Formats: sequence, structure tokens, C-alpha cells
Amino acid sequence: MTFSASARRALHAVLTTGSYAAAARHAGVSQPAIAQQIKALERHCGTPLFERRDGHLVPTAFCEELTGITEGIDVLEAQAARLLERRQSIQSGHLRIGLGNSMPGMALIAAFQREYPAVTLSVVLSDFANIIRGVVEGELDVGVLPNVPQDRRFVRESLIDQDVVAIVHPDDPISRFDRIDCEQLMQSPLIFRSRGSSTQAMVDAAFRQAGLEPRARLVLDTRDGVCEAVANRLGVGFMWRHGTGRTDTIHRIAVTGMGAPCPESVFRLSETQDPIVRAFFVTAKNFRRHAEVLKAG
Repeated sequence: MTFSASARRALHAVLTTGSYAAAARHAGVSQPAIAQQIKALERHCGTPLFERRDGHLVPTAFCEELTGITEGIDVLEAQAARLLERRQSIQSGHLRIGLGNSMPGMALIAAFQREYPAVTLSVVLSDFANIIRGVVEGELDVGVLPNVPQDRRFVRESLIDQDVVAIVHPDDPISRFDRIDCEQLMQSPLIFRSRGSSTQAMVDAAFRQAGLEPRARLVLDTRDGVCEAVANRLGVGFMWRHGTGRTDTIHRIAVTGMGAPCPESVFRLSETQDPIVRAFFVTAKNFRRHAEVLKAG
């Protein structure tokens, strides 16, 4: 005998009401049907599930243990039903996403589109300050940034861990190093980001910690601009390690004193109830899980 949903409903109805008659009314079935389900369960279990006391059916210790488990099954079934309903309901819609880096955000977006191809996506690439402002002011549904601030207004889901690295052209003499410090970097022309960049905030902090005051050859508004400047051999730039999938003319070098790795996360306002946004967060959770499996492998 399988422990069917109807058998679980009959068991819970008797447990709740204390009689077959009341359980039948509660479940919307006949009294003989309830009694038959309980008797069949008792035969299958090989032990009574209820004892009659003062005209009421009282659960045995085994019954209480059993229903504690079956209630968990019912909760999981309800969650599965809500998940299926949500997936079926997302046949269209619009999601506005703000990215501080092309990656891993673009990979996450690709994973979401494979699951929900009918949803229209608008993507804004901007700096840290603008993405935070866009989410707070409702111009963006979700943002993807490293080092999202601890703020009770936000719900976050971590994707990967990031650290800031120096980037150079492969022909640059310092490309032979696996690690470099700020004092060594002072010997090269530097390419910085403009104010509002989380990358530049980390770079500024590292040079201050080293007691240095660098001057930039170039200050650029975008990460892509920094990458292009480096590709054209204009100097040494900085970026989050996994901020782009580009490898052709960009060589990454770890920088001593640049700070500990921090998570890059997708985040939204905590009060958001939009099912599309919530589905995006489920995709993000699966993205992180997949990344951890690949890393472990």
C-alpha cells in the first residue's frame, strides 16, 4: 500500500476532529470512506493509530510520530504546487536588471532566459552608486553588484566571490608577475575609474593603506573603457576578477593589499512581491549551487 494523499488527508482529519463523522464533514467525504482509509492504514502499519477515550478518537504515540512526518510531506507538496503555478503564470512580463559588471550577471541572465524565454529583459550597465540608486528608487527590479551593502531594505543572493585585480596587456613587462603590490604599480601609468565605482573605491583604499598617492594617466567612466584602454597599451587598469569573460588582450594580476574577496550578489528591495523577480532569485540560487559544484569538481 502506498501512503496516498487521500490517506494522509483522512488521517489528519480524524486527528483534528476526534471522530470519523466529524472528519468526514471536515474532508467533504463519507464517514465509511474515512473509516476505510484509517483501517487500511492500520493494517498496513500493523498497529492501531487511534484509541477511543470518552467518545473521542485519540492518536497513539505512533500516530503522532507518523503525522509529524506526513505534515512535512503536505508542506512540500504545497510548495511544489506553488512553484508549478508560479512557473505557469510567468508567460510574459518585463524585468529590469542593473549590472555593475558584465559577468557573472550576463551568465545569470542567460540561465534565466533559458528558463523563462517569454520574459522581456532590460539591462543597464552602470557603476555601483547608480545601480544601488536605481534599485532603491524603483527604476530597476534587481541589481547585480559586488560588495552589496548590509542594508535591511535589500534581499540578497550571493553568486560568486570576487576580488579586485590589476589588468595589463599581455606584452606589458609586469604581466610576468602573478602578484604585485601598490608600490610596484606606482612605476606604471595607471588607469582609474570615476567616482561611484566600487572597483575604484577598493583601489583608492589599497593605495591609502600603503601610504601612497597615485596619479592616474586616464580616468574613465566604464569598466569596458578601462578594458579597451588596457588593450591599447595605455597603462594598468583595475577590475573585479570575474567582471568580464574577456581574455584576449587582458592579463589579470593579483594585488597585495587590495582587500579580501567579497561576494557578488543579486539584490532587490525586500518588499518586492513580483513573481518574476522571485523567479530570478531562484535562478540565482541555482547559479551559485552550480558554481560551487564546478569549483569542487
